[in-house]
Amino acid sequence: MPNPEASPEPTAQVMAIGMAVRLVQIPSYLKTADPMPMLRPPDLVDAAEVGEVVGLRALEQLAVRFRRGTFLLEARELE
Repeated sequence: MPNPEASPEPTAQVMAIGMAVRLVQIPSYLKTADPMPMLRPPDLVDAAEVGEVVGLRALEQLAVRFRRGTFLLEARELE
C-alpha cells in the first residue's frame, strides 16, 4: 500500500487573487492578459518588481498586474 504521507510530487504553492508576487527569472517574452493577447519584450518587468495577482487562468496560469501592464505567467515562474 502506498504511504499517503509520502508524496513524490512537490507541493505547489497556492496562489490567490490579491497576492503579491515576483518573477523568479525574467522569461524570454511576456504575454499580455488582454482578450487578444500579444507578445511583448521581457524588459517591461524588472527582476525585483512586485506584481499583484488579478486573475486565475487554466493550466496554472495567472494574470499578474505589474507597473507597465498585466501579463499571463505560469505559477512556477512566480514566488
